[in-house]
Amino acid sequence: MKTPGCKNVGGKNLGGKNPTGKSGRTPAAFSPGGARSAFDPGFADLPQTIPIFPLQGVLLLPGGKLPLNIFEPRYLAMIRASLAGQRLIGMIQPRDPDAGGLQPEVQKVGCAGRIVSFAETDDNRYLVTLSGLCRFTIMGELPILDGYRRVVPDWAGYAADLEPVAPSVDRVRLIGALRAFFADQPVRIDWQAIEETADDRLIVSLAMICPFEAAEKQILLEAPSPSERARVMIALLENAALTRDEGDAQVRH
Repeated sequence: MKTPGCKNVGGKNLGGKNPTGKSGRTPAAFSPGGARSAFDPGFADLPQTIPIFPLQGVLLLPGGKLPLNIFEPRYLAMIRASLAGQRLIGMIQPRDPDAGGLQPEVQKVGCAGRIVSFAETDDNRYLVTLSGLCRFTIMGELPILDGYRRVVPDWAGYAADLEPVAPSVDRVRLIGALRAFFADQPVRIDWQAIEETADDRLIVSLAMICPFEAAEKQILLEAPSPSERARVMIALLENAALTRDEGDAQVRH
């Protein structure tokens, strides 16, 4: 597990810097999804094709908010096309972080987000925010259009993503795992804000913005339920802290 700083849990600063990532990404932030928006499509209205935006180490979950800084021509074209339609973009991770080219092999499961805000900049960029809507499995890929990729999504099995359910969370164990994980991290953490954040918001935000490895983020994405996602995240945090402590002990000896 990597250890850069995290930001914006429950709308407050968790600490660390806010570097701009490559490929037009800015770090994930969370804004509570809460109830479904009146602008969100229903499950039966989800499209038969969507564009995808492959980004290593980036996780979007239903109910989460992901800001994106778009500057590559192919993704500018993708945003324009999305704005003309249902405003949905599929966020997905490449399978091989070192793979190059226009079409690296991607994971089978991603999450579609709806563009809920966008702005144009004077230097020809789009600043957009995606609101996580529903996960999907890729059934097939279509020919590239204007440089960006499109897939045929299978939404089956993910209808529950559109109906938020409060997860069952071992809150004491979660907070303990967080404190152990961040014990030696140079970040400022507002523990009161974390304590006051509702379980569903907290699990989504931590899963998206904490510095898990790409494979770990994929496991969190594919968790069958919010409750299972919470259990997996606690296990990842505890394992990371244990591994670090064992490493420190070996160094001391």
